[in-house]
Amino acid sequence: MKNGYWLVLGAMLLGSSAAPVWADNPDTGPGCGLGKNLWSDYSHQKSIGPQVLMATTNGTSGTQTFGISSGTSGCTNDGTVFAQYKTGVFAAANYDSLAQEMAQGGGEHLASLAELMGVPAEDRPAFFAVAQAQYPTLVSSSDNSPAAMIHILNDGMRAEPALAKVVTQ
Repeated sequence: MKNGYWLVLGAMLLGSSAAPVWADNPDTGPGCGLGKNLWSDYSHQKSIGPQVLMATTNGTSGTQTFGISSGTSGCTNDGTVFAQYKTGVFAAANYDSLAQEMAQGGGEHLASLAELMGVPAEDRPAFFAVAQAQYPTLVSSSDNSPAAMIHILNDGMRAEPALAKVVTQ
């Protein structure tokens, strides 16, 4: 009986000390991203249904990771994301578009990647030419990952004097 008394008392004290933390918690679901935006108007966001839908949408679309690193989709980028990881996150979220634009020698996604890689605006035409020249290496590679794409681009940029100064790897 004595042990049961202390257990109940401990539970009551723990519950009462944690209650203010729970009451002040403004979180209404799994963070940010496309899932959070799509289900944000649901009136009971802390219910399991909308939280599962938010998390599933974020998990299947990959937008939460990109949103956190870029400060979009309701996410903030208050945390530190190292510069070398920004390109990897962007390449992972946009791999197919980037590969297509590498083949074409330019495009919106490739221009954004150049910006993230620190390529000055005046050197973008050279970057696009290098990307197009490196495209056959990308498609013939057995590693078709975003990291391999960045590595292949950096290899091509090393050979171009205007771009060699911004190589990240």
